[in-house]
Order: sequence, then structure tokens, then C-alpha cells
Amino acid sequence: MQVIGLAGWSGAGKTTLVSKLIPALVRRGHRVSTVKHAHHSLEIDQPGKDSHTHRLVGATEVLVSSANRFALVHELRGEPEFTLRQLLARLGPCDLVLVEGFKRETHAKIEIFRAANGRPPLHPDDPMIRAIATDAPFAGTTLPQAHLDDVEAIADLALRFAVPRDALLAEG
Repeated sequence: MQVIGLAGWSGAGKTTLVSKLIPALVRRGHRVSTVKHAHHSLEIDQPGKDSHTHRLVGATEVLVSSANRFALVHELRGEPEFTLRQLLARLGPCDLVLVEGFKRETHAKIEIFRAANGRPPLHPDDPMIRAIATDAPFAGTTLPQAHLDDVEAIADLALRFAVPRDALLAEG
């Protein structure tokens, strides 16, 4: 299992890119999983459903399963937010994990940069950024760059710079 992050400021196009990158990688024969960081209260359960009731009355974990999928909801109940490494350790087998967000974590990343955002680039201050997907190429950097619309080139970069999950977990 290999891991590569896609990091950038809100509005840079990370989710849009991930939604294009996944099918491009799947077409190449890779099994892809994602880890997405949410900056707000995450609710995926619905009031009135049994699983929601189980969680509300105190269950720490609720696993819901059907013939098509399963979902595991883990209630932190005041415990600290899981780190990226803790989340990666819980994933099932796949070839490549795309990590969206977690820009402050120390894993290999591709910076997603959109000039119209008006935010500064991350790569000058983050040594874990291995490449840049941008709509405005940067002069003065040796990092490989691809245009935000060139999904195949970004897929190449993702595969090139992904690192083994086990190596990340060993760093702890």
C-alpha cells in the first residue's frame, strides 16, 4: 500500500482533482482508497436509523453492513482526533491511498495550487511537498509541476512520489 497526499488551501480544487484522479488511477489497474480530513463536525449517520440510535446511547463503534458496503462509525467521545498514521493503520488493503487535506502532517504530498485563491504556496515551507499541480507554473523551484487540468500527468506524479504506508507507520 502506497500513500500520497494532496494538500492545498481551501478552494484550490483538491476535491475536484481527487474525483478525477481516482478514475484515472483505477483505469490503470490500481485499487484506490482515500482519507479525507474534515475541519468541521462530521455527521454521516441519520437520525431515526438504528445505527444512529446505537451511537447516541453510548456505543463507541457502530459497524453497519449490507450486501453492497459497510461503514464503521467510531465515536471519539472526548478522545483526541486520530492522526493520519492512526487512520492509515485502519484501512483495508489497496494499492494507493490518496490523502486529501492533512497539510500539516509529515507525509509525501503534491501541492494543489490555484493562483486565483490569493493564498501563498505551501511548498517553500513544507519539505514534504514533492510536486506541484498548479494553474500558474512556478519559476525558481526544482519541484516537478503539472497543470491542474492534466490529470494523467498528476496521476504519474502521484505514483512516482507515493511512499509505502508501512514506512509512514514506522516513523510513528
